[in-house]
Amino acid sequence: MTAPPTTALGPASDLAQVFELAQQLRVDSVRASTAAGSGHPTSSLSAADLMAVLMTRHLRYDWDAPDDPAADHLVFSKGHASPLLYAMFKAAGAIGDDELMTTYRRSGHRLQGHPTPVLPWVDVATGSLGQGVAYGVGMALAGRELEGRSYRVWVLCGDSEMTEGSVWEALDKAGHHRLANFTALIDVNRLGQSGPTELEWDTSAYARRAEAFGCRAIVIDGHDLAAVDQALTTAADGQAPTVIVARTVKGRGVTEVADKNGWHGKPLPGDMADRAVAELGGVRDLRVRGPRPPEAPPATVTPARTGGPSSPPRYDLGDEVATRVAFGSALAALGASRPDVVALDAEVGNSTHAEDFRAAHPERYFQTYIAEQQMIADAVGMAVRGFRPYATTFAAFLTRAHDFIRMAAVSQIDMALCGTHCGVEIGADGPSQMGLEDLAMMRAVHGSTVLYPSDATSAAALTLAMADLDGISYLRTTRGAYPVLYADGEAFPVGGSKTLRHGDHDEVTLVGAGVTVHECLAAAERLAADGVRARVVDLYSVKPIDTEVLARAARDTGALVVVEDHHPEGGIGEAVLSALATDARTRASAHPAFAHLSVTGLPGSGTSAELLDAAGISRSHIVRAARALIER
Repeated sequence: MTAPPTTALGPASDLAQVFELAQQLRVDSVRASTAAGSGHPTSSLSAADLMAVLMTRHLRYDWDAPDDPAADHLVFSKGHASPLLYAMFKAAGAIGDDELMTTYRRSGHRLQGHPTPVLPWVDVATGSLGQGVAYGVGMALAGRELEGRSYRVWVLCGDSEMTEGSVWEALDKAGHHRLANFTALIDVNRLGQSGPTELEWDTSAYARRAEAFGCRAIVIDGHDLAAVDQALTTAADGQAPTVIVARTVKGRGVTEVADKNGWHGKPLPGDMADRAVAELGGVRDLRVRGPRPPEAPPATVTPARTGGPSSPPRYDLGDEVATRVAFGSALAALGASRPDVVALDAEVGNSTHAEDFRAAHPERYFQTYIAEQQMIADAVGMAVRGFRPYATTFAAFLTRAHDFIRMAAVSQIDMALCGTHCGVEIGADGPSQMGLEDLAMMRAVHGSTVLYPSDATSAAALTLAMADLDGISYLRTTRGAYPVLYADGEAFPVGGSKTLRHGDHDEVTLVGAGVTVHECLAAAERLAADGVRARVVDLYSVKPIDTEVLARAARDTGALVVVEDHHPEGGIGEAVLSALATDARTRASAHPAFAHLSVTGLPGSGTSAELLDAAGISRSHIVRAARALIER
């Protein structure tokens, strides 16, 4: 079929022209997914009318300048509707028909199955349902509170994902902050992946829930273009955060699949696709240039790395200081020289010491309350806008937000996380509060950096270092106060380690990080009293790891004891063994004797010393393990 000549649409286009655009979006969604042999065309068909009206009349965006700071933002939370999003890109002239038809979902190309920021018009990766609304709230918060800009954030989400708790965390924060620059459009098409959704077409239930969280709700027929236009106009009035509840039909416009179960995530076969395209009126070549962004005034806070270098707080050797305290002090100091740094808290700032930043820079401190998923989402939204977020809570509770952290890596976000109150060391609070899985979780995140300081000097230095690291960096800090081991000004390069005791005739190497460094030092003293020479390595950089130092220690001493306040799976022990396995000289020589001390049982309450000993990671256990290796 030959396409008609190109026609341009703009904000003044009448609704009949907008309808033709919606049909084009449907046709191209069908064509692209059928050509790829996979995709979600029916989920795209239901939302086409919503997006046609939005991009023609309300989305203030310059497709030739996606980095315009005044431009609106569009987040496809229902990322599986990527055929629709890419059809919009084609309609905007951002991509061509050939790219849409020949590269969608193909290896090595940017039109991936779910959108990612490899495309300049995509802010965040989506596809893990329930996250886009949360990201949108973070971006809206950054726009209003940090940049002082009037851009709007529009989020398209599906009805299935409205059962995710993270959506309601997000809407709660949108209502709490009165984010009038935020709008969510719910595509209520009744059918999910394996059958009807929980509420099906009960749009009033969605509206009541949104209103209960402090948002304005507007219920419409999502295929009534005039109603869609009016709802979007109201949403942009600057009065309240808005949730547009749009009743739609999955597969709209194609009789053979409309409102029929079993078609989720399935492209139409070639013959059916041909009939669908004909029923939708054939291939079109409409071009859209919607409203342009307003002129961009200077931002309230410029996320630029200005100012001089940050100076960490100073500590004297032997002083007893918790690494969480050093983190808070260093973060506050960092904020003085780095206006791009922002801090986020999940209502534990008085324990994590994130509130030290609040005292110094209250305008860049954000309280998300007990909503760890939204804390990470806010951090992602702020990072999208050029800020450097530091998000902090107990390490145990970061596990609740792991999927958001995972997806932030897919979005190629740069941000810093701090998990405090790690391991059995925290003492009497008991196992519900003990971060014992966090190293494994963060090591597994693509491109992550994992740091675990043993004293205040190293904690402060590493806190500052995270401000310039690519990707997601994680700092693990300890609840209790321990002696300062390093003098002021000591360097702690990422990927390095510190050898605190060594000699030419060392018989065993004790490897620790955080609290276990102090246990290793005490164990080395006991061994020395018995005439056994022990090397002690502070493995403050868990990922990347100091393979060279570890391999040298393995060759020099022939025996390694690795001690960690973490479960054995995925922690420091496995990181050390992996590092040794990659070292050619270690592989070529006899494998060192190896002992791994970690938390294998279920801990309870007690003092730090009692729990370290009960877990088998105290100095006495280290001494016994070292002697056993030497006796081999």
